[in-house]
Amino acid sequence: MGGRQVLAARRLLTGALDGEPPEHELVAAARSVVTELGSPERLLELVAELASGEGDPQACARLSYRHVLGFDKLLLIDGGPRQMLRAHVWHPGAGAIGEEDIHNHRSPLASYVVEGRLAMELYEVDDERGGGFAAARYAESLAQRSADWVLKPAGPARLRLTHVGQYAAGSSYALPAHTLHRAWCDTDAPTVTLFLETGAERRRHTDVFTAAGPHPGAVAKVPLTAEEYLGALRDLAERLRTL
Repeated sequence: MGGRQVLAARRLLTGALDGEPPEHELVAAARSVVTELGSPERLLELVAELASGEGDPQACARLSYRHVLGFDKLLLIDGGPRQMLRAHVWHPGAGAIGEEDIHNHRSPLASYVVEGRLAMELYEVDDERGGGFAAARYAESLAQRSADWVLKPAGPARLRLTHVGQYAAGSSYALPAHTLHRAWCDTDAPTVTLFLETGAERRRHTDVFTAAGPHPGAVAKVPLTAEEYLGALRDLAERLRTL
């Protein structure tokens, strides 16, 4: 199961997010959880414990990788489909395949900015009124055998920008699953966030929109080895010690 910090984090996740509350209550609870666990002192204790080999590093490594949106995605606590707690390390100017993508998620989410700053834009589909800007729509799912990202064209669309925000260290946000958004590292140095997806029901696919040209039909998801995963956690712990 893990050491003291891992068990404490699991208890907090289970206690705050148990049951099937309405989505607005779920996103509020998730935001409260990442705010509590994301303080640099507490997150350092958890990451350092995981970096020492507590928990299940091999299983967590298989679900940790460089995301198409340009950040390192490190699984910390695997609570099954109900709770997945991750550390995201965003790299400025990463040049990732999907860095311009506007997307939503399979389940509600919350994020706490531990270090650095994120910028975020929110959008809504504006097909009926014909406003906004043109974009290509894709249905994104996971390949059954490889878990690679599969993008199926779903026709043209028009999107309208509804909100622009910046989230500095110490701030948080939470979004329902269907919310269309785009986020990126807004500083010259890496940004670290604590990210939680939660909910008993997960959508089978997400919606991805891009105005930057056609996407490849599939993007490989390359998991970390256990050694790479533990090394990334050690590097993250060192970053947290300087905050």
